[in-house]
Amino acid sequence: MMSGKSPGLRMTLATQLALRAMLAEPTREMYGLQICQAAELPSGTIHPILARLERLGWLESHWEDAVPQVEGRPRRRYYRLTEDGAERARIALAQATTSAAALSLHPRAAGGLA
Repeated sequence: MMSGKSPGLRMTLATQLALRAMLAEPTREMYGLQICQAAELPSGTIHPILARLERLGWLESHWEDAVPQVEGRPRRRYYRLTEDGAERARIALAQATTSAAALSLHPRAAGGLA
């Protein structure tokens, strides 16, 4: 059985948000800014996480075939979870010590209390 723990991976709140954003559609390729927006994190936070996940084999990436002068923007680097990475991400998130409630950026009302 695979362990969700992986050497070199700290399961910070930012890492959890990035993984959750990518697991929403695990086979979809997303470029850095899309992941930033989905995770609601700045690029300075997300890109080191993506690099670390790629080194661990959880992600694979490639540069798009685009000419910046034609597109009017920089080339995009696309990321996708590997099959093994998606499984490891699910396990790691399930084992994360940060509660699911802490991942919600909006306060929740306590239900069922009278």
